[in-house]
Order: sequence, then structure tokens, then C-alpha cells
Amino acid sequence: MEYRNLGRSGLKVPVLSLGTATFGGTNEFFKRWGETDIKEATRLVDISLERGMNFFDTANVYSQGASEEILGAAIKGRRDKVLLATKASFNMSEAANDKGSSRYHLIKAAEDSLKRLGTDYIDVYFMHAFDEETPVEETLRTLDYLVTSGKVRYIGASNFTAWQLMKSLALSERNNLEKYVIYQGYYSLIGRDYEQELMPLLQDQGLGLMVWSPLGWGRLTGKIRRNDPLPEGRIKAGGLVKAPPVTDEHLYNVIDVLEQVAGETGRSVSQVAINWLLNKPTVSNIVIGARNEKQLLQNLDATGWSLSPEHVLQLDAVSEQIPIYPHWVGKR
Repeated sequence: MEYRNLGRSGLKVPVLSLGTATFGGTNEFFKRWGETDIKEATRLVDISLERGMNFFDTANVYSQGASEEILGAAIKGRRDKVLLATKASFNMSEAANDKGSSRYHLIKAAEDSLKRLGTDYIDVYFMHAFDEETPVEETLRTLDYLVTSGKVRYIGASNFTAWQLMKSLALSERNNLEKYVIYQGYYSLIGRDYEQELMPLLQDQGLGLMVWSPLGWGRLTGKIRRNDPLPEGRIKAGGLVKAPPVTDEHLYNVIDVLEQVAGETGRSVSQVAINWLLNKPTVSNIVIGARNEKQLLQNLDATGWSLSPEHVLQLDAVSEQIPIYPHWVGKR
């Protein structure tokens, strides 16, 4: 397993981490993703550690805390061998203050996550989304407190726009507060928006990227093919609810080339899609999901080899997106 620095920090992390949104499945939305219980989760953690992947990503909102509880049980007795990332910001209940990035909510959310995970510190704590109703400085001062108190080691931002992230970084620098060192965002062969605004910002500011949904919300696993009916599984059962949008034609064009490259390299479609991301600038880590042991082992084999420059160019070309304004002016 290859290790890289987590963005601007000195923390070394494996290039792959295990996402645990499939743990629990205790509400209708996350049930579509998976219903992994403690026994299955423990087996997935065992395999991950055997392969050198000691980084696990969760969030308080995943199955309303059940994912954190199951992950905490799965790592019990080996906390010193793992790195944990979790997140806060989204609604945990209908209560007015049980959401967002206010001081009131974040301190409570962090304490609740610590209890569910069965630990006294979080390695990487992400703001799951930007809170437009809370002053940015209030959020940053709270995160700074969580770091200085020892409850959090590093902080990150997820799903922020470029201006929201840059404003946060500038305020941290101006007020000598803890800075975001990592950004967690969507990036895949069928979703390259990240490259236009966020990638240049992360390169300029020295942050790293932690990719979520590298297989385009399950559409680049090799199960979906042009002119074939959808196979039984999560997507056919309605698992594309809230998925990043992509046109069918673009999806199938990318899949056609992925299948060609997979055949020429002797790799699976999903392995090629993940490996393509590992070649891209700013990528520190890729969060992979797995509903079972077979899926986990297949995704783990996306590392330890590299696509040829020719194959990278083929995939770049078929997945290219039209730049948004003003980027198309520069391209022209």
C-alpha cells in the first residue's frame, strides 16, 4: 500500500481508505447503500488492515450515528492501529440547533462522535458542508479549540465551493487559527467538475484531496454496460437518489473506453477508474466503498500498478468536460 501526506500536514495516510456509509443502513436513504452489521464490518476492517489500509472514513449523519457505532465496535481494542475520519454539519434531528457548524452544534457533535466511535480523539474532522448561517470565524475558532484540546488532530472541509474554502483559509491565516489541511470532494471519470475551480485552489494553497465516490456513485463498477438492462442490485433498487448527475451518453462513452482499457491491462473496470484518479494532481487519498468482502478486495487491487500514459490520455479524452465560464475563455 502506497502512503502519501494528508495534504499540507505531516500525517502519512494510505492512498485508499474505507468509506463506511454502508455500515448500518438504519434509515431509508442509507439502506440503499448497505446494511453492514458489526460482524461484517469487523471482517472488512480485518482485511483492510491486512492489506495496509488503516484509514477509515465515516460521518455522524451516516445512518444517524449507526455507522460510527458499528465502526467503533469493529476497531475496538486496536484504536492505535487505525486512523479515523468523521464529519459534522448535516441534520442529525429536527431540532433547530442539531445541524450546521455553530460552536453550539460542533462541540456537541464532536463529543457524540467520540462516544459512538469509542475513542477520545478523531484523527481528521471534516465539515461535511459549508454552513451559510454561521460566521466562518465562529466555525474555525471552534475547530481550533477542538484541536488544541486534543479531541481532534487535523481538520478538513468537504463539499465547499472554491470561494468558501478560500475564505476559510484566509480567515485562519489572519487569525492564527488551525487551517484545513485536506478537502474531501467528489471526483471521478464521469464527474470532473473538481478540476476547474477546486483543483487549482488546492494546488495553490497546498491542500490535498480525499476523493469520495471515485466510481461515480456505483456507475463505474463494470456492472453497467451500453444496451444492457440494469443488473439486480443497489442502482436498480433506486440507489441513484441524490447521485451526481451525468447524461447516459457520456456515461456509456466513458464505460466503453474503460472496458477497452480494462481488457488491455487485465484489470477490472473499477480498478482502472480508481487508478486513473491516483495519477491526478492533489489526490492524497481515495475513499472506497464495499458492501462485501469481494468488492473490498477488488477495489484494494487498484493500487500497486499504474496505467500507461497512453491509457491515461484515452480516458482523459473520453471523459473531458466543457469548462464553465470563465475557464473556457482561457482555453480558447
